[in-house]
Amino acid sequence: MTLVRPFRALRPAPGRAAEILAPPYDVLSSAEARERAQGKPWSFLHVSKPEIDLDPAIDPHDRAVYAKAAENLERMIAAGVLVRDAEPCYYVYRLTRRDRQQTGLAAVASLAHYRTNRIRKHEHTTPVKEDDRVRQIEAVNAQTGPVMMGYPAAPAIDAMLAKASERDADIDVTADDGVRHQLWVVGDDKTVAALTRAFDALPALYIGDGHHRTAAAARVAQGRGGGAASDFLTVIFPHHQMTILDYNRVLRNLNGHGPDGLLAALRARFAVAASDQPVRPAAAGEFGMYLAGRWYRLTIRPDLVPEHDPIGRLPITLLTRHVIEPLFGITDPRTDQRIDFVGGGRGLRELERRVAGGEMAVAFALYPTQMADLMAVADAGGIMPPKSTWFEPKLADGMVSHVLD
Repeated sequence: MTLVRPFRALRPAPGRAAEILAPPYDVLSSAEARERAQGKPWSFLHVSKPEIDLDPAIDPHDRAVYAKAAENLERMIAAGVLVRDAEPCYYVYRLTRRDRQQTGLAAVASLAHYRTNRIRKHEHTTPVKEDDRVRQIEAVNAQTGPVMMGYPAAPAIDAMLAKASERDADIDVTADDGVRHQLWVVGDDKTVAALTRAFDALPALYIGDGHHRTAAAARVAQGRGGGAASDFLTVIFPHHQMTILDYNRVLRNLNGHGPDGLLAALRARFAVAASDQPVRPAAAGEFGMYLAGRWYRLTIRPDLVPEHDPIGRLPITLLTRHVIEPLFGITDPRTDQRIDFVGGGRGLRELERRVAGGEMAVAFALYPTQMADLMAVADAGGIMPPKSTWFEPKLADGMVSHVLD
């Protein structure tokens, strides 16, 4: 069984993509999705967030919500807004955000290779989120949200994807957040076969964004005994083109410390320097801290960084082990209400705002996790700490879906 294979995508009809493409289901609240889809009857949010078409008081996990998703998808197909390719194809998918591009392959990947760890994960999943995706897949009989993955260095694949995207794109849409989404259909047998062989020669693929979607697809496949459900929908990018933003921390109180006492405690493990400007860390051992109206640059002692431990040397692990746990007493950031997380897309000024407004007492800016570090953790069979990666830009829901027939 090959690592990836082509498939018959369900995708926007010519000229309809701008009406359809939507942010991933898990980046908008129900209220935000309802507002975003207002006046847009063909927005894919009607499939990925179908509670927007029901009573606002409804539980998003109610059985009626999943039934509405199926109804809305069938309506889009019946109206010819979404069409399905007659033959299996690959699809080159390019994301452009500001001056950065990443060009990957939309395909279906083998769940058999996921089970044997050739397709590698780095996160734990939660049953509630898995259950939600299982119900969604079963209701619409399709995988509608691609998993974002990375592939290791493979210049030959990079070149094939570049060549396939030399002509005008079949879909070319710039979303309202400024991200450009382009898609090229690759259906000629020679290129399809060459891409299949090239990916099959890779040692591994790495899940970046979409662990719950992958785990849910595996559960559906197990229940159905194979068939089309034995693969999952993915877009696979060169690892060196993928962008992970910082995922920062804010804390509600100083755990009994005053600002001077916290600074004194930090100096036992960090070089601490005040800054007149917001501090964006330039390396894994650097951190920005906003405390009592002032920014500081924290640089950890080199002897505290474990060189050969792929998890131990991560910025978030260093901050957790040497600040958050010993000084704030927070041992489980997933459940402790004293800590919150701020994606790097919101900028350092958001950290200032949360502290200056009195909601939080201190903020820490982290150096972004690097794809090489993520891959090293996955290769070692490790699990990344919670909230340690924030991938940008995001894939659009509605660009390609995998029907399970």
